[in-house]
Amino acid sequence: MVLDNLGKSIRNTLKKIAKANTVDEKLVKEIVRDLQRALISADVNVKLALEMSKKVEKRALEEEPPPGKSAREHVIRIIYEELVAILGEKREIPLKKHRILMVGLYGQGKTTTSGKLANYFQKRGLSVGLIAGDVHRPAAYDQLKQIGEQVGVPVYGRPGEKKAPKIVREGLEEFKHTDVVIIDTSGRHSLEDDLIKEIKLVGKVADADEVFLVLDAAVGQQAGPQAKAFHDAVGVTGVIITKLDGSAKGGGALSAVAETGAPIVFIGTGEHMEDLEKFDPDRFISRLLGMGDIKGLMETAGEAMDEDKAEELARRMMSGKFNLIDMYDQMEAMTKMGPLKKVFSMLGLVDALSDEEVENLQMQLRNFHIIMDSMTREELENPKIIKSSRIKRIARGSGKSPEDVRALLKHYNRSKKAIKGFSGNRKMQRKLMKQLESGGLDL
Repeated sequence: MVLDNLGKSIRNTLKKIAKANTVDEKLVKEIVRDLQRALISADVNVKLALEMSKKVEKRALEEEPPPGKSAREHVIRIIYEELVAILGEKREIPLKKHRILMVGLYGQGKTTTSGKLANYFQKRGLSVGLIAGDVHRPAAYDQLKQIGEQVGVPVYGRPGEKKAPKIVREGLEEFKHTDVVIIDTSGRHSLEDDLIKEIKLVGKVADADEVFLVLDAAVGQQAGPQAKAFHDAVGVTGVIITKLDGSAKGGGALSAVAETGAPIVFIGTGEHMEDLEKFDPDRFISRLLGMGDIKGLMETAGEAMDEDKAEELARRMMSGKFNLIDMYDQMEAMTKMGPLKKVFSMLGLVDALSDEEVENLQMQLRNFHIIMDSMTREELENPKIIKSSRIKRIARGSGKSPEDVRALLKHYNRSKKAIKGFSGNRKMQRKLMKQLESGGLDL
């Protein structure tokens, strides 16, 4: 989970508000101190953390709750709004023909992020080309080439060539009929003069529509000075923060970058090529606070499963028809959506299970997948026929125990029963639609 410790701390503060009999000055000052501690622990700039918490205190004590909202709901909403304000405005990157220049220091994840970005645009129907403009780091071209092959995107480079502007110029000619051209560039260990000079030369040749600065979340508040230096050199139009899933200092990078006015456009949330998300402050904070992100979940699910297939599965589930083939497709799509922890946070269930329980569930799903691969088509379509002799055969074929096969069938029967109950519950269906329309937040 992104910024897990910060999320837990603030969620505990929200629980304190929810359980309070009354919202008075004493409670407000207490939650303000909790907020300050949580933000500073996540490396958010101290001045910014104090300013934000003081705004919460002032609004909570002076503003009247809107009609239909309790004082508790109103204070929670204020905290939510002020956290969103720290992160700045949302910026959409259009799906159109353009050139993107990637800049940043060494070790920030720039080359990997170039591949993730290529994967992102390609999955949305655009042709993509990668240019290997890093002429200093050994094997930089080989790394980008390997990533390009992984996501199915062509890569242009000239191993041994030391003039980055020349490679970029040739690469742009090579990809002149390509929709999106992404240019990877050289980094350094610090903001050295020769790096800035080279970036300026490459920038002139690239004449890019977007210049994305890639920053590792672990740099914390140093993200601010880096963003400013690159912005002064090449005019940064957006920031991508990487490794946000594993950094306690992520709050520093998020807040420091937002403070400079350079908008965050994407965040890296894992090691896989699919682990790149559009940055939406509202939805990010909603997930952080355990309020869910149903729209984000639907988008991720849409990428993981073919649209027609998803519609057919949804139609069968709503009609009460659900066999092991449907469950197999459902599990396969869930696996493609990323770690279960991420899926749970989108559902607003971030604290529902411990990390160990989530890992056990993930392993169980993998085992179920293997077991179903050992079943016949007839068994998948009609699980009722799977009795003792078939269970033994399936167990031998999958390398699992008969108890594992029975556990799968028990899980299927529970799922089918739950789906049947949902398909007949119009009130629950309306509630889900309301969540979809609101993005998962209902305060």
